[in-house]
Amino acid sequence: MELRTHSFTLDAGWTAPPDASLDSPATLVLAFGAPEMLDAPDALRTLATTFPRSVVLGCSTSGEIHGTHIVDRSVSVAVARFASTRVRYAEAPALSTADSRSAGESLAKQLAGDGLRAVLVFSDGLTVNGTELVAGINNGLPDDVVVTGGLAGDGSRFQRTWVLTREGPRGGRVVAVGLYGAEVRVGHGSKGGWDIFGPERLVTRSVGNVLYELDGRPALDLYKTYLGERASGLPATGLLFPLSLRSNNDADDKRLVRTILAVDEATQSLTFAGDIPQGARAQLMRANFDRLVAGAESAAEMTGAMESAQGPVLSIAISCVGRRLVLGERTEEEIEATLDALPKGALQVGFYSYGELSPFASGRCDLHNQTMTLTTLAEDLAP
Repeated sequence: MELRTHSFTLDAGWTAPPDASLDSPATLVLAFGAPEMLDAPDALRTLATTFPRSVVLGCSTSGEIHGTHIVDRSVSVAVARFASTRVRYAEAPALSTADSRSAGESLAKQLAGDGLRAVLVFSDGLTVNGTELVAGINNGLPDDVVVTGGLAGDGSRFQRTWVLTREGPRGGRVVAVGLYGAEVRVGHGSKGGWDIFGPERLVTRSVGNVLYELDGRPALDLYKTYLGERASGLPATGLLFPLSLRSNNDADDKRLVRTILAVDEATQSLTFAGDIPQGARAQLMRANFDRLVAGAESAAEMTGAMESAQGPVLSIAISCVGRRLVLGERTEEEIEATLDALPKGALQVGFYSYGELSPFASGRCDLHNQTMTLTTLAEDLAP
């Protein structure tokens, strides 16, 4: 695998022009860009014209990750030309949350095939229910296919997001790439680092990803009690207090985290990036700075040691916008922690998201919020 990374900023342009010599049907180009690129898409057009034979995809962000730096008003790009691994593009519409499961099923149908090892998925961050999207993908793929990715971001604005399709940046879409062949090596890890606080509550009324009541009390009213003066900043300030979910079975210790996308004063409800099952147990969470950074390092360690990789290693880091808002000036510490835990010389790109897609530890993919999720790619030499 030949690997290059590039960065473009609206103020300074390209750090180095993308290398057209890497263009091929076996080349994957990942581009994570600021929401403003929807209005100034020249950099994205450059990628399309430089790599006409490659699979080019990506999405908007709440901050672009390039190496150990977090940048705004930029595009962070990785170009990987594989020696033996095959790549295939897929795309599906998702104009509303009702389209989420069918979009996932469509992607799985387009990508299913002999030798499929992994799927990277990037989705509109506002029109998609991530839980339903993942369910649709999981239903259509074998258990041993690793599915990772993320939901596009728009900072703390929650106004518009886009994904990079073959026609350019578009809203209301989900894109994916399948990686095929025995030589590709894929690692994944996902960790949080938030502290649970307050009593555990029962989800007494919810529909899909809309939460109406906890312990019979209006969900929005309860959240406002905990947020205090920060309540006026909802939904953005809700990112500081995500929700931890587990089943009502005490023997099940699996916890997923959900973050707020929208609030509805009329119904006193909260809309989350993924489903809030009625009957589940929910508990509020708050930040612990050191544990957030340690969680990022743990996510990198979970990807599995790739020191024996015969070529370069690409790390795709997808972290939640809520973590960035909480960590503030310390945010780059979690990016540095991930690279420190990866093989020397690994290259890293990624973005801050509205949701992260990854297996919990192993097994099928889940939607996560407020986590650092890493996907590592390398390629063994063909025998």
